[in-house]
Amino acid sequence: MARTRLAGAARVARWADAALGPGRTGATTDGKATLSAATAERAAAELGLTAAQVRADWDTARLAGLVEVHGDSARPGWRLRAWDRDDSAVLRGWVALFDAWSLACPEPDGHEPAAVAEVVSAMPQVLSFLQLSAGPVPVEQLLDLLQQRVTELRTERCEVSYEPGTGEPAGSPVPADPAPAEDAPLAPLLDWALSALAAVGALTYGDGQATLTPLGSWAVWVKLEQICVAAQSPAGNIEQSAEDMLRGCAQLRPNAARAEYRAWLAARPVGSAVTELIGAARGDDALLRGLAFEALRVVGAPAEPDVRSVVDEPALRPYALLWLAEHDGIDPEDAHEVLTREEATWLWVDTAAAVADHGEAPMLVRHLESAVQPTVPQLLDEVRAVGHPRTVQVLVALAAAHPDPALAKAVRRAAFQVHTGG
Repeated sequence: MARTRLAGAARVARWADAALGPGRTGATTDGKATLSAATAERAAAELGLTAAQVRADWDTARLAGLVEVHGDSARPGWRLRAWDRDDSAVLRGWVALFDAWSLACPEPDGHEPAAVAEVVSAMPQVLSFLQLSAGPVPVEQLLDLLQQRVTELRTERCEVSYEPGTGEPAGSPVPADPAPAEDAPLAPLLDWALSALAAVGALTYGDGQATLTPLGSWAVWVKLEQICVAAQSPAGNIEQSAEDMLRGCAQLRPNAARAEYRAWLAARPVGSAVTELIGAARGDDALLRGLAFEALRVVGAPAEPDVRSVVDEPALRPYALLWLAEHDGIDPEDAHEVLTREEATWLWVDTAAAVADHGEAPMLVRHLESAVQPTVPQLLDEVRAVGHPRTVQVLVALAAAHPDPALAKAVRRAAFQVHTGG
């Protein structure tokens, strides 16, 4: 069903990839990553569609992630690349479209933005009711439910009353008197919401009733399951920022940490979660850098474009290359082979910095065994050359921790040479 619903969007996205990709002639842009009139007419002629159909399918492709917008340009999304071989990519694309139902169809004119926002906020409860009903539900019953939920939303808001003409608070905050739900024009907005959800394939709507499609029922069930998973966060970090969540996972065992990552990810949109994780990886704490990419492994394929985009950042490059190698099917034990000697040395220093900051001295000594260099003098030579900003601190900590006085002396000498620029 998801393939059928997105077939037109996939066709237009593939046409754009073939006809408008880099190095091809005839591409036209309007600076907004939307199809210009000339491009829409060209696509319509070549695909046997109308220009309006092409534009509609292009908008669907963007909302479903088949096309990704970067600044003023668009490029094929990972879901389009995986379309033929990965059913989960197709389902993820449809769920993204389902989540964007309020963008897929413009709201009717003449309604306050606040009222539209209230209806959008109330629709998950309406959809849950439809899912529990497991059959047709009269629109009048859905309207009653919507009115109740909107009234609750208005009651929950708290406003400060002001003295007329002064602009000063009249006292302590008091709950605002909600406007009676029956006075708000909710029927047209409910009609819009149900029509939009029908347009993306989540339900059928007509003859005064609405019914979730099997695809819509599955999507609502998935959303409810995600809420339950998030509510069962074992370490209670789901409301934290990515950085604080990763710090909270630092002392957990790998399986427990992955469970925490899944709960944290389930509680937020995947795009913003990936952006936040990569932001945490860019920080100064090497431990968080490694943990952020472990969390990105839990995200999986949806994180690929963002991970690929940071390959040229020196601090993230080794982590990103390992992530991409594993994503492409290389055994994790062999993934390190994609790194150059210099990249592997930089990663060794970064990991050593994490151990020095958060681990114990014996761990730092054992970390020597993971170096790609066969001897300590060779390791020290290459560590000095790699230019990691934490090199001095790592070498000083290693010298302090190592039980062999001769080796510790050599490591201290190397630290001094880096510190003085020798």
